[in-house]
Amino acid sequence: MDAAGFERWLKTTMGLDASSVGPGVVERAVAGRMRATASADAAAYWRRLLAQPLEQQELIEAVVVPETWFFRGVEAFDALARAFAPLQADGARTLRLLSLPCSTGEEPYTLAMALIDAGWAPSRLRIDAFDISQRALAKAAHAVYGANSFRGRELGYRERHFRALGHGRWQLSAQARGCVRLHRANVLDIDFLPAQANYDAVFCRNLLIYFDQDTQVRTVGVLARALAPDGLLFVGAAETGLLLSLGYASAQIPMAAAFRRQRTPPPALAAAPEPWRAPALAPLPAPRPRRAAPVARSSAPAAAAAPATSPAAAPDTSLEQARRLADHGAFDRAAELCQNHLRTHGPSAEALYLTGLIHGATGLDARAEDAFRKALYLQPDHTESLMHLALLLDAKGDAAGARLMRQRASRHRGRSG
Repeated sequence: MDAAGFERWLKTTMGLDASSVGPGVVERAVAGRMRATASADAAAYWRRLLAQPLEQQELIEAVVVPETWFFRGVEAFDALARAFAPLQADGARTLRLLSLPCSTGEEPYTLAMALIDAGWAPSRLRIDAFDISQRALAKAAHAVYGANSFRGRELGYRERHFRALGHGRWQLSAQARGCVRLHRANVLDIDFLPAQANYDAVFCRNLLIYFDQDTQVRTVGVLARALAPDGLLFVGAAETGLLLSLGYASAQIPMAAAFRRQRTPPPALAAAPEPWRAPALAPLPAPRPRRAAPVARSSAPAAAAAPATSPAAAPDTSLEQARRLADHGAFDRAAELCQNHLRTHGPSAEALYLTGLIHGATGLDARAEDAFRKALYLQPDHTESLMHLALLLDAKGDAAGARLMRQRASRHRGRSG
């Protein structure tokens, strides 16, 4: 049994596209489990894997490496609180939410904290949280977290909802824990969700990027059955193109990656896309030595950039202004500021990336793709542009091109880690 066989098993079992996690990840996980089980060779381990459900879980655990923290992508949680604020007037209304995958609990517990802080009574919140990893769920049930789960500067919620245990550990309040129900499940299981599931909002962020196209479509179909007719579906920033291709409409909440179902049927996806070829890019001036300061929030820490202006000149803030305008739905003005910045300061990956986000939010996929490609021309390791471009290519039916973008993003993430 070779590595490809184990990759096929993982795809069948949990929908994993091995290329999305980076080269060698599955092979290293299998080698680690072979050592742990003292298997003589890959064939012996394969027999053990097929015979022992516990070992199947162990291999999945070895491949799935959760990366999460509280209020990750805070715009989505702010958008959720605003969207459902009118329902608070109905004192009998329970808000039903789904978090998938919930990993070690940071996301569903953030949902609880955000809504409690927005005035919702805990008794009116029902949050179902699912994950395939029993180990992650055990940690979520324990609800004790270290410093890695608290990132960013705004940590006021920790004072409101956690109790310090000492030695850098914090225990989540019983009030917030009581809003969340943890479940172990596989989204690909035929009986994953009951037929009567009807969630006001579904959070499924950064799961679809690990699936191949068929599994992505299948998973979105499961989520569609779970979502209330007027509900909100939140996905990862790199997954927005896929949702648009499957007939969802942007909820027009910038930077939140929130969607609603459309009443028109989704367009058919191409069954056999043409092989991907790099398109010709318009010539661009050579990038400047400096690196523009990031403007979009992302999970990777951003390095500070040196100002390009003279000491007496005020620092340029046009990109930050553009981001704020986009946050409030002023897409035309935000796009105009980005173009002015590019004309004044020359090409930069961050300005082009923000331009792509704005075009994507308004459904201008061709312009978004062009902006992301130009950003990558200037900065080939711009991971966010790579992942957004992958989803746009998926939406066009270019599975080969999308796979290449994800492989590049995975390689760059591995080097930076």
